[in-house]
Amino acid sequence: MTPKQYKELLRSQQGETNAVLMYKRLAQVVKTERERETFLQLAREEGRHASVFHAYTKQTLKPQKTMSVVLPLLYRLLGKTRLYRMIAKGEYDAAVGYEHLIADFPEVESVKNDEKRHGDIVSALLD
Repeated sequence: MTPKQYKELLRSQQGETNAVLMYKRLAQVVKTERERETFLQLAREEGRHASVFHAYTKQTLKPQKTMSVVLPLLYRLLGKTRLYRMIAKGEYDAAVGYEHLIADFPEVESVKNDEKRHGDIVSALLD
């Protein structure tokens, strides 16, 4: 693993770790049980993603709280339609961003696939 790859894996692990807390906090403010359960499930899956990256980095990271504070505020300010579209886009972008890592780190493929699925799940909450 190159130093550049290590930094990218560490950055990815931090993002996934942050997403766990972000989705847990979002689950506390949403209005329906379906949304609450969905975001708690996504939080669990993001935790698994963080563990995939941890297997490579061997670093234990703590979540950065910024997005876990900002997203509930955006939910109240922007409404769920705009926020969920933003979240879905972020999940789809993450999937694309992980693609180049798969050749050297094959376990990342499951994370990439989940991120695309997460985008679909959050988009489906708008139906």
